[in-house]
Amino acid sequence: MIAHIQGKLVEKSPTEVVIDCNGVGYHINISLHTFSLLPNTDFVKLYTHLQIKEDAHSLFGFVEKSERELFKLLLSVSGIGASIARTMLSSLDPKQIIHAIGSGDLGTIQSIKGIGSKTAQRVILDLKEKVLKIYDLEEISMTQHNISREESLSALEVLGYVRKNAEKVVDKIIKENPEAGVETIIKQALKNL
Repeated sequence: MIAHIQGKLVEKSPTEVVIDCNGVGYHINISLHTFSLLPNTDFVKLYTHLQIKEDAHSLFGFVEKSERELFKLLLSVSGIGASIARTMLSSLDPKQIIHAIGSGDLGTIQSIKGIGSKTAQRVILDLKEKVLKIYDLEEISMTQHNISREESLSALEVLGYVRKNAEKVVDKIIKENPEAGVETIIKQALKNL
């Protein structure tokens, strides 16, 4: 309903701002990321998201449109409300959140206050494909795994193992430990081949 608000910045704190727009002061909730991007001028424009509940109408503001879109994506996940979504955007840079979702990095998402393992898993499960499609991240999330995987498989082939058998073992190791480096993958594969 309200796509953006621009006007004079009257009050500002790390969690909220008041923007005077033709004599009407709009109270807008913001993330620390948006706070850090607020210009030093009196005149500002924030992209907004209006949340209507039985007991409150709350405006959330963002300097960047992309942060607002990520906020909406996070709200679409069951168990994540506006306050947790804002906490996520305050704890991590939007790019870090997108990358963590795209690469299935549970640890990073769980490191955010208020998010347990089930919610973190739900975030990744619900948003991974959307994030990969919207932000075109297919390459980013898979590149590191592919490099480690290929190097490990090449080394195992040199050591005389059949590629097809090695692939199964290496894929299983990467699935269990996505952050494993080439050395770790090879050592574990040698134990299992």
